[in-house]
Amino acid sequence: MKLMWQYSKRYKGYIFLNFLCVFGFVLIELGLPTLLAKMIDDGINHNNFQIVLFYGLMMLVISLIGFVGLIFLAYFGSKISTSIVRDIRDDVFTRIHQFSHAEFDKFGVSSLITRTGNDAYQVMLFMQQVLRMGLISPIMFISSLVMIVITSPSLAWTIIVALPLLILGIVFIAIVSEPLSRAQQKSLDGINRILRENLSGLRVVRAFVKEKFQESRFNDVNDSYASVSKKLFKLMALAQPSFSLLFTVIMIAVVWFGVQLVGAGNLQIGNLVAFIDYIFHALFSFMLFASLFMLLPRALVSANRISEVLHTEPTISENLSGITKTTKRGYVTFENVTFAYPGNSEEPLLRDISFTAEPGQTVAFIGSTGSGKSTLIQLIPRFYDVTRGRILVDDVDVRDYKLSSLRDKIGFIPQKALLFTGTIADNLRHGKSDATLDELMRAADIAQAEDFISRKENQYDELLSEGGANMSGGQKQRLSIARALVKEPDIYIFDDSFSALDYKTDATLRARIKEELSDATILIVAQRVGTIMNADKIIVLNDGVIVAEGTHKELLKSSDIYYDIAASQLSKEELA
Repeated sequence: MKLMWQYSKRYKGYIFLNFLCVFGFVLIELGLPTLLAKMIDDGINHNNFQIVLFYGLMMLVISLIGFVGLIFLAYFGSKISTSIVRDIRDDVFTRIHQFSHAEFDKFGVSSLITRTGNDAYQVMLFMQQVLRMGLISPIMFISSLVMIVITSPSLAWTIIVALPLLILGIVFIAIVSEPLSRAQQKSLDGINRILRENLSGLRVVRAFVKEKFQESRFNDVNDSYASVSKKLFKLMALAQPSFSLLFTVIMIAVVWFGVQLVGAGNLQIGNLVAFIDYIFHALFSFMLFASLFMLLPRALVSANRISEVLHTEPTISENLSGITKTTKRGYVTFENVTFAYPGNSEEPLLRDISFTAEPGQTVAFIGSTGSGKSTLIQLIPRFYDVTRGRILVDDVDVRDYKLSSLRDKIGFIPQKALLFTGTIADNLRHGKSDATLDELMRAADIAQAEDFISRKENQYDELLSEGGANMSGGQKQRLSIARALVKEPDIYIFDDSFSALDYKTDATLRARIKEELSDATILIVAQRVGTIMNADKIIVLNDGVIVAEGTHKELLKSSDIYYDIAASQLSKEELA
């Protein structure tokens, strides 16, 4: 409730107007039975048509006012609830963008999607009911009770006797439904996870003919969700007829004892009709409140899941007071860096890593799979923080930078080339939002992408589908490289970014990079020796430790690990 209250406070004006509409609607609804009683007792019983007409017109006018009030009530309720869920989603999305990789690993992408989508939607549904029924029900119920006591104290006991049963029923439903709601949302996380994995890995599933296996996995988690949902809905379905039965018994008791009071002359017929109407309003408003209360556990579960995201402090923060500018540009230094993934109690992935890279240099990293190459370069833009030691960029510890300023210095080309839905130009401008077409063309030319872009019907305005699915792997890598080139940073990091390129394109691209980016610092992670053999410095990693360092020719003589890697890829003439 705290989360919902925090966001509701932003719309105090609308809430006040909503409350006025609720209060007015209640007055009108309870005024109608009173007028009806007057019409019967003073008009119909005395055959006075003028009084009947007068009260009839008053009831018509009041009904029209109530109708208009309901329209405004619906408007204000929808306005507030949709604004709240919009704000929640904006804040959750902003917080997610602040998360480091550690927080993503903690929550999981599928769970974050559920929390942003379905959980926020559940909060919106609850808020809509609160702003309409949640405000009307208690006011209507209390006001009806007052009118019941005023109209006929001798019949008021019928509703008072039933109250404990009604309250016990609501409390029971709330207690039972809370764990079911939690399990339901957790199952939905599982559905989103498996669905996301299958849609993104559809080619792999088909290639290994695992459609039946994946269908079985999905059916299991979907059946779990359905099972929990059935229990929850059965509970809600049982509540409705139970309350209705109790209400019917109360109404029968009211009519039975009311008729006896009328027969004894202790109650007028008009007052009995009004009393029945008040009882109906009291019971109906209580049932609406019960329905709202039954939605509460699910809303609380969703609100708590959203709050968990919003109140999780990123392990790597923006550091608003951090350094934004330096006199040096392009220097990277690792000083005895040791790194273990957060929460990992095993051996560190990297141990005592030390090296330097300067402007104009190309420093490459090679080693067996799992040696820590990609992890090492992800520490530079602070995707993770070092466990021990420090990393300096331009003689400043990366932790002392304002995070956005640090990353502005770096052009990062990830191992998996990811493109966004939009045009080619839109994707290239991710590196520099105000880049001109000439700048885009220059970057594409260096990245060897200009040839296939020019063959597209719309060229730089060609639309890319989700993830760049309408491009080949090599084309996506070249666009990803061009995107970094448009940015023109001081430091370029290529995380195995040439793997999808043929040898000729790879060689041409690297030659252009060396020619055009002669003043930049270039860090390359590669599996191909041919990609890095001309680097100024090659660092060989094995089990998270630097085991050798030097040029290609030096390492062929001094490092058995490097020689074995090179021998598996190069000819004897190239090894000589």
